Amino acid sequence: MKQFIFALAFFCAFASYSQSKEFKISGTVISEAESTPLESATVHLERIKDSTLITYTISDKDGKFTLEGKSFDKDLNLFISYVGYRTHKQKIVLDKETITLDDIKLQTDDNALDEVVVTSRAPITVKKDTLEFNVASFKTKRDANVEDLLKQLPGVEIDEAGKITVNGKDVNKILVNGKPFFGNDPAITTKNLTKELISKVQITDTKTKAQAFTGEEGDGENKTINLTIREDKNKGVFGRVSAGAGTDERYEFAGMLNVFDNDQRITVLAGGNNTNSTGFSFGELYRMFGSGGNVSFGGRGFGGGQGQGITTSQNYGANYADEINDKLDISADYFYSGSSTENESATERENILPNRRYFTSSNSNSFRDEKSHRANLEFEVEIDSTLRIDIEPSFNTSNVKREFSDSEESRDDQNVLTNESTSSSFVETVGKDFSNELDITKKFGSNGAFLRLSLDNDYNNTETDDYLNSTTNIYGAIPEDIIRDQFTDGDRTTKGLSTSLTYRLPLKGKEWYMDIRYSFNNNRQENKVSTFDFNNVDQDYTDFNTDLSSDFEYVNRTNTPSISISHRKDKIFTSFETRYIFRNLSNKDFLRPNLSLSRDFEAVEIRSNFRYRFSRTTSLRIGYNLSNNSPNLTQLQPFENVSNPLNTVIGNPNLEPTNNHNVSGRFHSFNVQKGTGIFGFLSANFRNNDIVSKTEIDDNNVRNTTYDNVNGGYNLRSSASYSKSVKIDTVKTFKYRVALSGSMNKNINFNNGEQYASNINLLTPSLELTFDWKDIMQFIPSYNLSFTKRKFDLTAYEDEDFVQHSIGLRTATTVPKKLEWRNDIRFNYNPNIAPGFQKSAWFWNATLAYSVLKDQGAITLKAYDLLNQNTNARRVATANYIQDSQSTVLQRYFMVSFSWKFNSMGPQANQGGRRGSFRMMRH
Repeated sequence: MKQFIFALAFFCAFASYSQSKEFKISGTVISEAESTPLESATVHLERIKDSTLITYTISDKDGKFTLEGKSFDKDLNLFISYVGYRTHKQKIVLDKETITLDDIKLQTDDNALDEVVVTSRAPITVKKDTLEFNVASFKTKRDANVEDLLKQLPGVEIDEAGKITVNGKDVNKILVNGKPFFGNDPAITTKNLTKELISKVQITDTKTKAQAFTGEEGDGENKTINLTIREDKNKGVFGRVSAGAGTDERYEFAGMLNVFDNDQRITVLAGGNNTNSTGFSFGELYRMFGSGGNVSFGGRGFGGGQGQGITTSQNYGANYADEINDKLDISADYFYSGSSTENESATERENILPNRRYFTSSNSNSFRDEKSHRANLEFEVEIDSTLRIDIEPSFNTSNVKREFSDSEESRDDQNVLTNESTSSSFVETVGKDFSNELDITKKFGSNGAFLRLSLDNDYNNTETDDYLNSTTNIYGAIPEDIIRDQFTDGDRTTKGLSTSLTYRLPLKGKEWYMDIRYSFNNNRQENKVSTFDFNNVDQDYTDFNTDLSSDFEYVNRTNTPSISISHRKDKIFTSFETRYIFRNLSNKDFLRPNLSLSRDFEAVEIRSNFRYRFSRTTSLRIGYNLSNNSPNLTQLQPFENVSNPLNTVIGNPNLEPTNNHNVSGRFHSFNVQKGTGIFGFLSANFRNNDIVSKTEIDDNNVRNTTYDNVNGGYNLRSSASYSKSVKIDTVKTFKYRVALSGSMNKNINFNNGEQYASNINLLTPSLELTFDWKDIMQFIPSYNLSFTKRKFDLTAYEDEDFVQHSIGLRTATTVPKKLEWRNDIRFNYNPNIAPGFQKSAWFWNATLAYSVLKDQGAITLKAYDLLNQNTNARRVATANYIQDSQSTVLQRYFMVSFSWKFNSMGPQANQGGRRGSFRMMRH
């Protein structure tokens, strides 16, 4: 009976839809006062009866627009709005399929503020560098979250990992009423705030707070989304809780509580699982509460099963944000993260030398237990309209315990054993860290002049207790057995200070300006490692081992004056900056004074950018950078490190800094009217004095490694994509995306002391299709193909070709009512894996969720790795070796979970929609 009713309703809807009329309306928007076209005016159609949005677009650079769609109505209302102009309204009679309107002249509004649209319900409004969406104009299921809303906005894309892009540019920050919701991870906001709380979505270029205060340009590479809470929904309590239990003793739980009181916000989080969802530290928060392939509320997400090992984690956190008064904002958060990981791994490596090859096999077991506490504070103080102070202190403590054991053996090309080793260790590391960022900005005049003082400091202390037992057997003409039973006490303290003073001098109004800057950086590291051998008489670790101990102080100090000139006008932005770096690297070795050293380096750095904005949605950016990277202490210090008996490492005090020349270009274009997106990227990086390792290997396959400078290396990267969204009708949409990426890399290295060049070329085409039938189903197949070709200029090396295939399919059906079924299927095939390792695997996750408690709750059954084929077998090929590896992965389990959401934000908060808050499963 249910199926019959559904089929009847579907037939009636189809029959009704077939009676709708197609239309195509075009016209041109101009300014009445200046008779010039208005670019990015918002044009939309509404039903006269109930003001329902039919379709919308924005005008192009010539002021032209086209509206296409279908409607049952004979008459519609047309609205055209533009910042600073009166909203135009006229009645449209759909008496023919194609309608061409006379030029529409918008009148200026003398009472309109610079960034206010008067009496308009426009779905999109363009305000200078901000794109604003009216949430009420975009229809979703009633209990949709912010991610569901963003997917409906033109130009916004969210991939299967939860990554958000706007017109091809990454979104790296999401704010709520201009402030972070919980840290800086976007997914915690998009997954757990509901659409009904939001009135507007604003999209801008990402800027620092100081840049926003002074009106500076951002880098233009990233976007920020700001969510404006409805005034009637900005006070109350909302949140979610969920818990699940499964086979193989798998479990998960998560809880979130939010208390909003206008400008004051309090959030508390808690969660735990043993399904490889590693927690909600910054950058990992989405793994517990939304995207990234891990557990989310409702139990529809999955742990990251293709990593290494099985992880059990517990996580807790709290956030507080408040606007104390009109001059002071404060926010604070605290995180606790605890995790333990068990892993077994196996590796087979073929080592390639100019005149021979040898083979290494290794197996290892590890257990890692980690606990950390982190607290952050943030103060924003505006003394007045010209003076701002930002203070951001951070505190962090951690305790890590690791048990590790491994065995390794090497054989020559005749399968003769040349060396072998076994080891076991227990290491405990206790870390403490305090850092603080201080910015003081003072503005002068109205043309953008300012003076900024930045002061950042960091104090980090790490104490390590390391117990090691190892046996190394070296065979051959001169056999040697190395047995170690040792305790190492490590104490490292790092003190960092970074300060800069910047003055912006306007040269011509707000079009030309100069930045004069001086920066000073001082990084001081005190590192003391004391190793003691076990004394059989004392039955304790009392014999000091000088060879395996060190005691030094390393200082990296730079003084950098710089000057930059920038020009910004209309569609063009260009800048040129040059810096001169004075760098001193010094090392005091208290255990071996003869190894103390001091080196001075000087270098010019250049940064230049050119950006041309063809329209609001189309831009081209070209840049050139010259950067300088100094060698680190390990590479410089002529200390013979014999901690690994099979690989002795010694630094090279004569190393020179590496210079990198980088040229890049980026093109973005998104057409709202046509639903098309074009993206292109090209980058070339050339390296001079590149620092590489230089290893020589004896007949017993024992290595001696140092470092050297080489020239001639480069990296070329490119990518391009085209996407198009086709609206089949009012409820069905088809979208496709084709992409092609490639790279050409030339690396200069050494193999057994002999210099060689390797050329690695990579080409990756991909295709993704999306069919979306609103409230019925979603079907997303994808295919990726990767071609890799390696060439070497040594005759002993064989050229190599690799091909890898990846096929994916994601589906979602949301009928019958209250039931949702989702699948995520992937097939990976890598024919280049060595014998004994898995070459291909199907990976299938599935969920079945049923909404209960008036859509406030959900019961979910999920199956992880349904076919039990999950693998992380990998092949890594370089000029020096080909390595195959495989380790512990999370495998098939089934889990039943229950989730419940609550909401008292506004009078309608607890009214459920037709379906629960179900989302595409991540992996």
